[in-house]
Amino acid sequence: MANIMALNAVYNHYLTSYSRNSATKYDTHDKNELRNVYHSIVKLNKEAPLYLLDSSRESHAFAIGVKEGARELHNVIASLGGLNEDELLNKKAAFSSDENIVGAQYIGDAGNDAEIPSYEIEVRSLASPQVNLGSYLPADSMDLPADTYSFDINIHNTNYEFQYKIAEGDTNKKLQEKLARLISGAGIGIDAVVETDEDLSALKLTSSATGAPIGKESLFTISDTHSSKASGSVAYLGIGQATRPASNAELIINGTQRSIPSNHFTLEKTYEITINGISPVEGQTATVSVKDDTESLGENINKLVSGYNSFLDFAVQNKGRRTKNADLLKEMRSIASIYKDGLNHMGLQIKQDGTLTLNADTYTHSMEDGEAKHTVSMMRDFADSLFRKTNQISLDPMQYINNTMVAYKNPAKTHFATPYHTSPYSGMMFNSYC
Repeated sequence: MANIMALNAVYNHYLTSYSRNSATKYDTHDKNELRNVYHSIVKLNKEAPLYLLDSSRESHAFAIGVKEGARELHNVIASLGGLNEDELLNKKAAFSSDENIVGAQYIGDAGNDAEIPSYEIEVRSLASPQVNLGSYLPADSMDLPADTYSFDINIHNTNYEFQYKIAEGDTNKKLQEKLARLISGAGIGIDAVVETDEDLSALKLTSSATGAPIGKESLFTISDTHSSKASGSVAYLGIGQATRPASNAELIINGTQRSIPSNHFTLEKTYEITINGISPVEGQTATVSVKDDTESLGENINKLVSGYNSFLDFAVQNKGRRTKNADLLKEMRSIASIYKDGLNHMGLQIKQDGTLTLNADTYTHSMEDGEAKHTVSMMRDFADSLFRKTNQISLDPMQYINNTMVAYKNPAKTHFATPYHTSPYSGMMFNSYC
């Protein structure tokens, strides 16, 4: 049990302190990719010398941040077609004629040359969550006797029991605030807040999920009928009934009425649609389609520049005596300098701090001259170099923290893989917990 608690502490500390973004589909790998990673680690272990690492928290945080930053830049490039060199930066870009109604992102194949359909979308209503708004009670008084109470929340066919105490002198608002923290912090898909109206307060519960439930009357229910402790608090607080049931989004897509349980959905495996608002006038639609190749390439370049700059910003902001952020910055900037002429021709300027900026007018002009094909090819080479660099950083982020070289391997003898060379990165996260 102690080991499990330690592992949980490590995992939660890692997620809350270092992991800036959630996982994407590019964080999943097939057997061939995993096999390539394995062979890369074996090769790295064979060639690696023996060294002692700086074991400070500063070094640990930087190494984890570098790996996470490399992962994010890797995923940005991958989302532009980087997993296939021929399709790099060839990802189509979607647009919506009215972002106030819907937003769109193209999720089809990067190099899809087939005709991509467009859609006319009218939004009649948005998908909404279930809301249970309790009774407004006098904030500074309490009519429930002091005792230990409990109630059950049933969501997704799972019961969660909440137990709490009411002490002498507690008030309605104090109880409501306690329950709001208890329910919201449980992470069961319900957000609880306390609403006030002059001297009155009420507990409000809102589901994270939206959409009318199938085969049920509500997304969640609250009851203390079978409570293990004292009952009566659900009726007293008035939170047992839904004051606003969950509902689906009502749309008309290309003339066909659709009912969708979420405000974010996939349309024909081609677009990711986000509903932002209701059509202001009946019959008013937003057109969702893809941009032409020049505009799509420009958007891809903007995303690449943004990812590259974010990674450099992390390295700049994490200067320290115990890290080699200068080496990391030098390596990244040297990649950009190799392709400087091609970047400049396309409208990408390398600023003094090493970050990139895109001049839209220069980019448009470069797409119209006779060297556009060569310039785009050079841009793809730049993106591919960044892609390979992120893979290298992810394999061994520990190279960017201070270390003391102890011994090189004897070049005259056969090198064997050192099984523990790549262990420090994962092992260092456990040092404070085990």
